[in-house]
Amino acid sequence: MPVTILVASLGASWEVVPEILGWLAPQWVDVYAHHPQREALQEQRERWGLEAPQQVWILTTQGQSANDSVGRLCEWWDALIEQLPLQARPELRLWCAAQTDALASTEECRRWREMALRAVLAAHAQACGGKVVLSLAGGRKTMSADLQDAAHAFGAAALLHVVADEQMLRTPGLLDKSPRAWLQPLPAQAAAAISPMVISRAPGEPALRMVIDGHDLRPQDYPLHATPQRHSVWQPDGRWLDQEIERRRRQAQHLLVGQALVLARSDPYEPWPLLLRLEPARIDVLRRPLAQSTDDLLAAPERWPLADLHRHLGGCLSVEQQRDVAAEVLQATPAKHCDDARRALDRCWTGWRGGAGAAVTPDWPQRLRCAASQLSEQAGLPEPCARAVAAALVLQARSCEDLVQLLWADTEPRVALKSRHPWKFAAYERPGELSGSALLGHPAALVPYARAVVRQALEEGLLYVEWRASPHKYWPDDPVGWVRAFERALREAGAGTSTYDERMALRAGLIWIVDRRQRDKAAQVVRWAVEAHEQRPEFLLGLDLAGDEGTTEPQALAQHFEPAFQACLRITIHAGEGESAERIWQAAYHLHADRIGHGLTLIDDPRLAQRFRDRGIALELCPSSNQEVVGYADPQRPETADLPEYPLQRLLEAGLPLTLNTDNPAISRTSLAQEYRLAARVAPGMSVWTALSLLKMAYQSAFVPARERTALQRKAAQKLMELATHSARHPS
Repeated sequence: MPVTILVASLGASWEVVPEILGWLAPQWVDVYAHHPQREALQEQRERWGLEAPQQVWILTTQGQSANDSVGRLCEWWDALIEQLPLQARPELRLWCAAQTDALASTEECRRWREMALRAVLAAHAQACGGKVVLSLAGGRKTMSADLQDAAHAFGAAALLHVVADEQMLRTPGLLDKSPRAWLQPLPAQAAAAISPMVISRAPGEPALRMVIDGHDLRPQDYPLHATPQRHSVWQPDGRWLDQEIERRRRQAQHLLVGQALVLARSDPYEPWPLLLRLEPARIDVLRRPLAQSTDDLLAAPERWPLADLHRHLGGCLSVEQQRDVAAEVLQATPAKHCDDARRALDRCWTGWRGGAGAAVTPDWPQRLRCAASQLSEQAGLPEPCARAVAAALVLQARSCEDLVQLLWADTEPRVALKSRHPWKFAAYERPGELSGSALLGHPAALVPYARAVVRQALEEGLLYVEWRASPHKYWPDDPVGWVRAFERALREAGAGTSTYDERMALRAGLIWIVDRRQRDKAAQVVRWAVEAHEQRPEFLLGLDLAGDEGTTEPQALAQHFEPAFQACLRITIHAGEGESAERIWQAAYHLHADRIGHGLTLIDDPRLAQRFRDRGIALELCPSSNQEVVGYADPQRPETADLPEYPLQRLLEAGLPLTLNTDNPAISRTSLAQEYRLAARVAPGMSVWTALSLLKMAYQSAFVPARERTALQRKAAQKLMELATHSARHPS
């Protein structure tokens, strides 16, 4: 059964023990009931998860002053125990190092240090998975330092200290030091002079948890020789734990270096350097399939500092979020225009309000555009703005349940839509008909839209994101102005949009989409993107060619991309999702792609795949949308049983640069963490280790300058280290 053990050093001042226990266990004796910061002390205790210990271990010396201190402590303890119910009485154990007094010689100091190391090692064994908490408040500085070293070696849930106003405590009569005085709350003035606190947590050294020469570090090999009595004297036995610790540190260093070399030779993907410092047993856990459940927090993508390189702005918002944006659009729209929009909708789409008896109209997107066109002509509004007002009215008129039915029902089941559904690629896009271009054409939509996508990204744990958008579809008269306005809205929403926004929790950028289906506009769109990049180089990060691959080949647009090449604008191309590897070749050689969106058929051309690996051209895989558009087998979806295997496993075996992304998280009703888990299902051999390497690849492939990529990786690595440390000490 897990227990909490408090290990404390003790010198001449026995009061340090009730000072700590009065904070950890106010139910025993509420020493700080009159403390001016009582609530803050309680909040700190709760934040660190501290609680009353079941065992209290006291470590001290054998001198007269220490003996006197122990005597008064035991007097207080016995009186305290009498006040507690039988089932709530903790155990007190005391050890003193033989032949130690003032710790004035090297031998005395070594004896004390050895006892401290053995005590903390033994406490972890006896805690049985519970908490070991150390108090450094008592005794000489060398005692506190040795106890702190023991914590860093073997770990501690918290290192505690007591800060005291010594000048105030010297006030005559302020503090009654008799044991009985500490069985009740201290007077307010005395309590104000003392403040317990947490210094830090100690994760312990992985090297000391490793099995070396066939043995782990066992407390029975370095015992404290406790006696049945409460007070024991520890005698040196000729074995020195501090020597074994140093030996293991040296051995572990060689093992870890060798392990790193083996992993580097066997794995085509570069791991996070911090992972190589984990003990081998921990690495073995991380090299298991991600699809298998594990208690290690590092195996939970939901907790990772994630990066999404392929996320369409128009496919981000849930139905609830779309309705929130719609409300602000309508609030900013004159009443007359709203009335005109309702009449136009009544003429073009009689069932737009939904409700009981409303006819199902599969062609409602065309009817919505018809109403928007009429509103634009009648009210003199720009077409995108008129469409936003009409879409907002529909979003507000229908319930969330009705909207879900409207947006998704006609295309269920959403598997292999391009080949199985009569609407083909348009069937995949259907749930986005009331978001994206339908709303972002209205100036009032930008701020709430920015708030929503930033909140969504932060809730998913994203540290970095590249949104894709078509500003020329939103504000056709001033698309570059739209980019400036949206960047401003994102900054106000809490996203960093430049190198200098390091204080922001989310670094965001924009990629401008050229639509294959609008080939006649491609040249102008590229020029606008270049202009926006020149004005906002840290926000407008790149250019994308998207849309149904079957409409226009990449090579047909090469001449239009020339200004982007001259401006050194980064390029990513949607290619190879449902079309042959020939389209990927064109994207790489005619459009000089830095990354490829999807690129699933690349594995069909080994020579081209090798070229991609050599040049480090990353693929942006989006498992959910790939399943919906093209169709791949998923063991959790019986309706996919006759579909081909997702090529992720083959791409991994080829060592290609891969990243995992969401594409349109709202359309596919997914998150980036879910994409990692889906990838693990369709590629059962993908380990946690490999998945984390793919996350690192996402940071390495980001469309920001190399210096910032390094800074982002460092920030992500720090968060992973915090996760690894927390997981090591507090397994789920």
